[in-house]
Amino acid sequence: MVARKLALAAVAALPFALAAVAQAQARTMYDGAWRVVINGQTGDCQGTFNYSVQIVNGIIGYGGDASLSGRVSPAGAVTVRVVSGERSASGSGRLSRNFGSGSFRGRSSGGICAGSWVAQRTGG
Repeated sequence: MVARKLALAAVAALPFALAAVAQAQARTMYDGAWRVVINGQTGDCQGTFNYSVQIVNGIIGYGGDASLSGRVSPAGAVTVRVVSGERSASGSGRLSRNFGSGSFRGRSSGGICAGSWVAQRTGG
C-alpha cells in the first residue's frame, strides 16, 4: 500500500520535474543583463546611444519605448529588429560569453542609416 502511494506520488510529480529540467536546459550562456552601445555612422541615426537589454532563454528583451524582437542562437549569432514610431532597424552580429559586436541598417522618414553596435554583459 505504501509503495503504491509512493509510486502514484512519483508519477504525479513527474510533469513538474520534467518542466523544471526543460526550463533549466532552455537557459543559454548569453542570458543576463547586457549594455549595448549603438554607434550610428550614416544618415538620420548618427550619434552614440546606450541601451540596457535582458536576454532570457536566448530571447532579447527591452523594457523601453521601442518594440524590440530578437534572439541569440546557441552559437552566439544575434538577430534583432527594433521599431519605434516611424523608425525601424535590423541588426545582426555575434556574442561571446561577455562581449559582442555587430552592425545594423535602419530606415526613418529621414532616409536610410547604418552603423555598428557593441555589447558587454553587466549581470548574469
